Amino acid sequence: MLETERYREAMELLQFLLQCQGQDERQLEEWESLLGWLQTTFPEATYSQQTMAQMESEPEEAPDNEQLMRDKVRLKQAEDRQYEEKLLKTAMELPVSERTLLALEQLSYLEQPQIDEQIVDWLQQDGQLHPLIQFRVLQTLRRRGHRGNVHYMHRNERVDVDVETVPLDPTEFPLSFIQILERVSDKAEISAPNLFYFAQELWSQFIMSIFGTQDYLYISRGDDAEIDVWAAALHQTVAETLEGSSDEEETRTLYGVTDSIRFRYEQAYRALQQFVSGQIPR
Repeated sequence: MLETERYREAMELLQFLLQCQGQDERQLEEWESLLGWLQTTFPEATYSQQTMAQMESEPEEAPDNEQLMRDKVRLKQAEDRQYEEKLLKTAMELPVSERTLLALEQLSYLEQPQIDEQIVDWLQQDGQLHPLIQFRVLQTLRRRGHRGNVHYMHRNERVDVDVETVPLDPTEFPLSFIQILERVSDKAEISAPNLFYFAQELWSQFIMSIFGTQDYLYISRGDDAEIDVWAAALHQTVAETLEGSSDEEETRTLYGVTDSIRFRYEQAYRALQQFVSGQIPR
């Protein structure tokens, strides 16, 4: 910390150490001496520490990012009468890009009610939309306060979704989705610690892409066997992606996937493989 001039952090660490019980008396004296030297030599770091403590005890009200975005969109509307039409066109144009996601976010803050109808029509009629974009569209509808059910084709499956149930952040997904990740974390912690990081990223994208489908409903029920097969399928998919190959039988054994649920495991594995093969940038 001293070599990188992180004096305030060094002071905080020393103060913490001095509060610890059972330390050698000589060690405590060295820490006290070093702390005193730092406070004398770098008084500005001491001041910063006091200032931060005051800020923590009296936090200022954080700016409302949502309101800032809403005001920004309203300003653009005032400057350009065709802004709404341009934004819809940008959101719907192909190929999908970061501009698509940005346009969808901005559409959340336009107040014209007819936009909902246009977005729903686009979702229902465009059979080429990637499932992740379909989910982003649903999130836009929920942010706009749209109520009721929306149906559309998810690949070859008809999906019927209550817009008010669309998750806006990971904490709003059913507990079973989190339990699958926890299962992978437990199993991979010793044998393949790097695997979990990639599994977490893939899973967060995948569960958005299957929202409202039969697979999503199966997982939502929280059945132990369902959690086992999806955790095993996720582990196997990531292991193959990272290493090029992986012992599938060993993975199934690790997660307790018996012959009675092997067919369901294979379905889950194929669903993950299909998503990976059609992955798009966020």
